[in-house]
Amino acid sequence: MKYALRGITAEELTYTMNHIKADKDTKFEIKPQFSRTIRRVKENDKIWLVALEVKVESTEESPKPFNMKVRLVGLFEAEDVNTNEDKQILAISTTEIVYPYLRAAVSALTSNAFIQPMMLPVIPAGMMFPEDQAGTTFDAPDALKN
Repeated sequence: MKYALRGITAEELTYTMNHIKADKDTKFEIKPQFSRTIRRVKENDKIWLVALEVKVESTEESPKPFNMKVRLVGLFEAEDVNTNEDKQILAISTTEIVYPYLRAAVSALTSNAFIQPMMLPVIPAGMMFPEDQAGTTFDAPDALKN
């Protein structure tokens, strides 16, 4: 199997300040929520789109000082993706390629909002999504099942 990144697009970059009344020493627990979508383009079966998204959303139960959503889409060209093992390797590898761009976009967006930049953690390949941790069974992630 061979694959190559052909481009990355910022599909959505949103930041909204929430005006929450809180004490000066209040600490907010900000837990980013990650999601991923992977699909093969029907018109060209060598082209794969990998969308990574991170959200921070305020709720009544868990208020946050801001809402944020960053969604990046990586365009990959891949050949010889035939088995579930190939699909799992493609999912992990392409996620590993796009994730640093997602981290940079989140840091830049929060920095440009004049707040302390939010730094997403460095996450080892294959550990970000539970479906990638299928072990040696090489069960393709749900996003890649046809």
